[in-house]
Amino acid sequence: MAIRYYYEDLAATLSDNVGSRTIGRDDMIRFAREYDPQPFHVDEAEAKKSPYGGLIASGWMTCAVVMRMMCDHYLLAAASLGSPGIENLRWLKPVRPGDTLTVVRKTLEARKSQSKPDRGLIKSLWEVSNQHGELVMTMEGMGMFACRPAA
Repeated sequence: MAIRYYYEDLAATLSDNVGSRTIGRDDMIRFAREYDPQPFHVDEAEAKKSPYGGLIASGWMTCAVVMRMMCDHYLLAAASLGSPGIENLRWLKPVRPGDTLTVVRKTLEARKSQSKPDRGLIKSLWEVSNQHGELVMTMEGMGMFACRPAA
């Protein structure tokens, strides 16, 4: 895939709608059985007895879905050099079967590397909302991107 986004492009984008995706019940249970098999993620009867009153997605699934959406929207077409990590991950409301999640990326900070001038760092905030406009997850993180090559 051709590179369309360099550090300069992403640093200049203050806010970007990454897209939306609906979370299916079977996908939620499949993910949870494999990676987070707590009863309120995998068993509808047990989930009804939980403080959540029903089945909810694993927060880790929400993160994975958001990561896929980021890849599809811009990362696979970017000069990405990876990430040193995320911070301030918050699961604010449960994600339920059939919820449609919308992701918005906001640039919080952008700076060129002093030690490696061919790249820059972008600190982003991702806000994940459900179909009711309620925030269900927020996450901040750094991304490293190559700078646009000189013409």
